[in-house]
Amino acid sequence: MKIFIRNMACESCKVVVKEALEKLHLHPVKVELGVAEIQEELSESKKEKLDAIINQVGLEIVENKGGVLIERIKMYCQEYVLSEKNIKVNISDYLAKKLNKDYNYLSNIFSEIEMCTIVHYINLLKVEKAKEMILFEDFNFSEIAMKLHFNSLSAFSTQFKKITGFNPTHFKSLKEKRRLAIQKLTRQNQ
Repeated sequence: MKIFIRNMACESCKVVVKEALEKLHLHPVKVELGVAEIQEELSESKKEKLDAIINQVGLEIVENKGGVLIERIKMYCQEYVLSEKNIKVNISDYLAKKLNKDYNYLSNIFSEIEMCTIVHYINLLKVEKAKEMILFEDFNFSEIAMKLHFNSLSAFSTQFKKITGFNPTHFKSLKEKRRLAIQKLTRQNQ
């Protein structure tokens, strides 16, 4: 049985869901972003318990058809953005093929429920991943732009600033300032 889950965005979410399922003596077949598959049927009482557990970290079970479709769109958008290989088709063709539905239909439903376009959501995902790469990895901005499939460094910088309010260089300098401030604190306390 598949269980669709809203707000799953990272590997940690998958771990939380898997542990919650096991805590309830359910047997996960696989847990992916937005969906968990279990061997057995999910009783109403276990569904409520699972929802209560995952709600503590901002996740929730999605039951209505529109909500399930939105979560599947988000899941495929994440797959599209985070793919290590450069997917050769545009997002509209990718989603239409994966979900076997017309892109205009998907786009209208998504915009109506999420109050933003699919393209804007894709850009939000890319910028969040870029922030993570700037803070925790050793890539320069050109490498980040390339890995996240921006057309150019300029397009990456423009989108980053539009969403965060900072250009990537300034954002990175804020990280450096925080690190220096922490180092100064420990020196003053010695």
